[in-house]
Amino acid sequence: MGYRTLKACTDDLLATGRMIRIEEPVDPHLEAAEIQRRVFAAGGPAIYYANVTGCPFPMVSNLFGSMDRVRYIFRDTLDAVSQLVRIKADPSTAARHPWKSFRASPTALSMLPRKVRRGPILEHTTTIDQLPQLKSWPDDGGAFITLPQVYTEHPDTPGIAKSNLGMYRVQLSGGQYQPNTEIGLHYQIHRGIGVHHSAAIRRGEKLRANILVGGPPAMSVAAVMPLPEGLPELYFAGALGGRRVRMVHGAQPLPIPAEIDFCISGYVIPERTLPEGPFGDHLGYYSLAHEFPVFCVEKVYHRDGAIWPFTVVGRPPQEDTLFGALIHEITGPMIPTVLPGVRAVNAVDAAGVHPLLLAIGSERYVPWGSDRAPQEILTQANAILGQGQMSLAKYLLIVADNDAPQLDVNDIPAVFAHLLSRIDWRRDLHFQTQTTIDTLDYSGSGLNRGSKVVLAAAGEPIRKLPTEIPSELNLPEGFTNPRLCLPGVLAITGPTFQTREAVDAFCNHFSADAPINQFPLIVIADDSEFTARTLNNFLWVTFTRSNPAADINGIGSYVQDKHWGCHGSLVIDARRKPHHAPPLIEDPNITARVDALATSGGPLSGIL
Repeated sequence: MGYRTLKACTDDLLATGRMIRIEEPVDPHLEAAEIQRRVFAAGGPAIYYANVTGCPFPMVSNLFGSMDRVRYIFRDTLDAVSQLVRIKADPSTAARHPWKSFRASPTALSMLPRKVRRGPILEHTTTIDQLPQLKSWPDDGGAFITLPQVYTEHPDTPGIAKSNLGMYRVQLSGGQYQPNTEIGLHYQIHRGIGVHHSAAIRRGEKLRANILVGGPPAMSVAAVMPLPEGLPELYFAGALGGRRVRMVHGAQPLPIPAEIDFCISGYVIPERTLPEGPFGDHLGYYSLAHEFPVFCVEKVYHRDGAIWPFTVVGRPPQEDTLFGALIHEITGPMIPTVLPGVRAVNAVDAAGVHPLLLAIGSERYVPWGSDRAPQEILTQANAILGQGQMSLAKYLLIVADNDAPQLDVNDIPAVFAHLLSRIDWRRDLHFQTQTTIDTLDYSGSGLNRGSKVVLAAAGEPIRKLPTEIPSELNLPEGFTNPRLCLPGVLAITGPTFQTREAVDAFCNHFSADAPINQFPLIVIADDSEFTARTLNNFLWVTFTRSNPAADINGIGSYVQDKHWGCHGSLVIDARRKPHHAPPLIEDPNITARVDALATSGGPLSGIL
């Protein structure tokens, strides 16, 4: 059976050497976050902070910091949950593997929550200022909850069956919030809570919510799972946790999970907002202060021995990378049933997840054709961009599995090589302009506003990708230091951004038969050496710092029948623009304090 409580999990991880305990005082102001980032980067254990400065509660981080630890935590249920998903994706699986299907049945039975009248969560109350005031980055606007589970019910149809449990960040202090009575609730578009909030506004009612922290680890995972409409996250938490979630009814207008560590009960007032943020986010930049809903606090509960779990987001990879890996492992088999013809999708973590999707589809429209071009995969691309949070993608690169049946969507260099050797820039670029993008992405024209592009490739290779830089590139003035990122991909340092005319001039400098066109993709960056130094740098710079409709250009570009294309290289302007958010940079004084913890005899000695 899975863990009933977070304490049961931490006790087990400590006993088995998968967690270390820090007894020295640790400040939740920047220090705890820096410890977490560096321990994760070092592949270290989970961390238990026994003495949190200015706070009566211990904290824990890096619970999900490695797939080995994730699989250990869910060792009793993960296989059965994955089997349930496979049965849903392919019902014939049950007939082919009856014993595995039988083993999955108890997991399905554990999905329904159990109603109770009392629970450990009601044992104590506290106030917001007594909770860990975790601040992760120097310019964050205050303290934040980074592993919240926000529970709401649909105002039109109350009850758990229509509930939503989502991980939406919560600002505990700072800004214009009234201490202990108001906190900030930030959720992005395409989130389940938005449906509930809209219904409450339409009805002129408060939206009741419980902000939960801790509890069995399955609760945190459930809050980030992209589940089908109508399947409550609490059901999934029961399946992954191996036991029915006990829900306390009657103490508050909404039920509360009995084994949760903390519960902030209250409501959102219709149409009232305050500036929330800034906050160092998972694209590697700050999301700036914007108007978001205000949560009015009525009661703060905590159980006896409550533990405050947290994580830190920032430029990938971070601990939330493992959430994505687990989601893919569980839900991957469902993709062909939700998106017919699509074999696999990879939301590229190093690019910030939403900026870049890679996909492999199938071309079956004209099976007898000898000169194939993207056809069916364009239909599949539109389906992908109409599916939940995948609709926030800016760049979708899709290829046909007919051309390479063994191609792995997670092998990023292989996917780029496959696409770039086949794509025809005159035909295979498809833009969507004036549309929605990720709330956290500041490369667009405004909050939630930007563009998308589909790059589709099918058929035989039309070019060989160069792996060396020729000497006769003859770059125009202001453009220097060409560097090879991948076969066929060149990064060039451009002048500091003032207008986009510099890249226009770069493209106009070359004819369609110039040697530089051997490289199908050129990235203009502020620092080409940094961009080309690692694959992750290339992905991060290129796809977080460009808005397709504004920042894609090309050598020999033209417009015909409203379709944009180019005869030579495609050029992406990935320089930082004045409207972009600032990148995340650590405080050197905090770094020095954490260094001291890693010296001989310190709690992090041998880890950092």
